[in-house]
Amino acid sequence: MWTLDAPASHEAIIKKSRFVACATRVDSPQEAAEYLESLHDPHATHHCWAYRIGLLYRFSDDGEPGGTAGRPILAAIEGQQFDHIMVVVVRFFGGIKLGAGGLVRAYGGVTAQCLRLATRVEIIPRVTLRVGAPFHALGALYLLFERFSATKIDEQFDADGAVFRIELEQKALDDFRGAVSDATRGAGTVDLS
Repeated sequence: MWTLDAPASHEAIIKKSRFVACATRVDSPQEAAEYLESLHDPHATHHCWAYRIGLLYRFSDDGEPGGTAGRPILAAIEGQQFDHIMVVVVRFFGGIKLGAGGLVRAYGGVTAQCLRLATRVEIIPRVTLRVGAPFHALGALYLLFERFSATKIDEQFDADGAVFRIELEQKALDDFRGAVSDATRGAGTVDLS
């Protein structure tokens, strides 16, 4: 899966109508709503959009015939394997009706081209873990955090040792569990948070 490294846009004139696709990374429906609002142009005829954030997705035809704008935008997002992304296509009507097929091609096409031209970064799935260890093993645990490029979210100490919440690449989870067991001689714990 991919997401955008930076916002992107692409413009096309199709039968005198101007279509402007604007794409950005979003991590919540609230961010998507804010992005849509930021692109509102009172001179535009339609502001059609779609977003995908993990398993969440939504789209809108914004007054275009049903299924001719939002769904093709979402299909272009999914077709190029993007996630955590919103695309808004702003249409300025040029006086010539495109018909349902023409609208699908216009909205899907301008979105696909925008995403093809965008700078993308791979989304690497990460997991959040609770890692516990007695005091005598903390030095070894800190070294493992560094070795596995783990991000420490927080830590809590008590009379028995420490419990950390960390974030780690999902693909390294099994190796990390084994390394914690070895480094703490079986005294460490690793649980999904």
